[in-house]
Amino acid sequence: MVTYADKPWIAHYDASVPASLEPYPNITLHQMLRDSAAKYPDNIAIITSARLPLLGRVAEKITYRQLDAQTDAMAAALIDMGLKKGDRVALVMPNIAGFLIAYFGVLKAGGVVVATNPTYPADKMQIQINDCGARFVICMSLFYKLLNGIRKRTQVEKIIVTNVKDWLPAPAKILFGIAKEKKGGHYLESLSAGDLWMLDVLKQYAGKKPQSDVSTNDLAIFQYTGGTTGISKGAAATHRALVANMLHCRVCLSSGEDPSKEVFLGAIPMFHVYGMVTVVGFAVSVGATIVLVPNARDIPDLLDVINAYKPTLFMGVPALYNAVNNHPDVVSGKISLRSIRGCISGSAPLSPATKRDFERLSGGKLLEGFGLSEMPTASHCNPYRGENRAGSIGLPMPDVECRIVSLDDDEIEVPVGEIGELVMTGPHVMEYYHNRPEETAIAIRERNGKRWLYTGDIARMDEDGYFYIVDRKKDMALVGGFNVYPNNVEKVLSEHPAVLEVGVAAIPHPEKEGQEALKAWVVLKPDQTVTDKELEEFAARSLARYEIPTRYAFISSLPKTTVGKTLRRELVAMELEERERKKAAGKA
Repeated sequence: MVTYADKPWIAHYDASVPASLEPYPNITLHQMLRDSAAKYPDNIAIITSARLPLLGRVAEKITYRQLDAQTDAMAAALIDMGLKKGDRVALVMPNIAGFLIAYFGVLKAGGVVVATNPTYPADKMQIQINDCGARFVICMSLFYKLLNGIRKRTQVEKIIVTNVKDWLPAPAKILFGIAKEKKGGHYLESLSAGDLWMLDVLKQYAGKKPQSDVSTNDLAIFQYTGGTTGISKGAAATHRALVANMLHCRVCLSSGEDPSKEVFLGAIPMFHVYGMVTVVGFAVSVGATIVLVPNARDIPDLLDVINAYKPTLFMGVPALYNAVNNHPDVVSGKISLRSIRGCISGSAPLSPATKRDFERLSGGKLLEGFGLSEMPTASHCNPYRGENRAGSIGLPMPDVECRIVSLDDDEIEVPVGEIGELVMTGPHVMEYYHNRPEETAIAIRERNGKRWLYTGDIARMDEDGYFYIVDRKKDMALVGGFNVYPNNVEKVLSEHPAVLEVGVAAIPHPEKEGQEALKAWVVLKPDQTVTDKELEEFAARSLARYEIPTRYAFISSLPKTTVGKTLRRELVAMELEERERKKAAGKA
């Protein structure tokens, strides 16, 4: 009988993936940048591009030599401004070159990066900046007024500002200034006293080297969790943890070719740990190129970037791959995906249909993986060359150990094949949740001399060591006395040929007080129709009677986080609001 302690997953690793990567290098994240700059000084690190009338797509490129020098200048400036080792610095910007310069600049200065979702409203932004205690903020001009408006209620002392046009090629810079800067809210007549423009800072400190003492055990990031089931928490991780996970990604996606020749599609938000590690960290550690996509929801622009720069690696989320698969230019063959050889899909369950279609269109491999902000970022991935099992998040990465424990008693392991909570340990487990000792104690526990992360995810492992996420514990529904897992229902309904995507959640039963019912919110493909009854009949082929939603709503889009996780609590809120409206209309 196989046990978790047997680590059966190792036998299914690709031949190029070792069982262990010990000992891990005793280096910092920014040392990886220095090493790449020394080895590949003229390799292109970042491509920023724009499509212009008559000129087509034009690009501005930054080499590794330039990126290393610019991040040195940023670090020297921050230290001169009073940044102390361990100080948190909030980054508020999308995927632009300024993000990478700020990111590595903060790390070189000994600071802790707090990458914040730039689309947050003022109240939420204030909460996060106050929680991390940031004294410095580096932002894009579009978000400066919001930040300046809340700064008196925070500890922020100085804001460094970059404009999106700072990183555009010359023709695009001019046109952006004329046509979009004021109209789009990017233009600033002036900054508050003491605040600075990033380009001025880089010019003033050009050629200077930061004097700081940063070790591999020092904190590198506070990564705030997505907050899909509650308030966001800042997961604190060290340089050592992130370096380890970058090495995991490198071995698991190795093609055997020179990794410095890879071209990464930088579409997944870099302010999220997924993009920060699997794109920024991975690419920089091997001297590869990142082609930036500031707004991945602009699918025509993303496809134009793919067409122009032929990326080889594309880290993304199921909703993004699905949108690419179904875009008319891809369906018609006008845009080719054939340059893409490897992708890791994370942050949400990958439907078999999405995987199948993307691999057919690209000829590459779309590997479902799994990770968390608390173990930044990847813990599991399907093999690049080996078997990809349907519905599986794959195998634990080297040096990651996993167990499945009982939902009733989390000290007891359940037999292999049964469901329970996924717990993990490895070289990249977070240190703690910032300012939340009680929640840290729930999530991180000592067992047999190791720090185990209790993930809150319901999962199972098969006898070969492949893992399957069933659902979040907090999302599990109780329908007619049976446990129902919305993820599983979504996977089935998404296979219907008329369905583009679907979200499923438990709602309070409208007739039976104290009970739950299952509802599906469905987004249809263009020009497709389907009825509630047809969906029920389709679901009945694969699901038990109690698992089949009996209520449906057809909507134009699902509420999601920035990395594509469906916000089920917002779906439930939509249902409750609709009930209140009907109730009010009835009284009227």
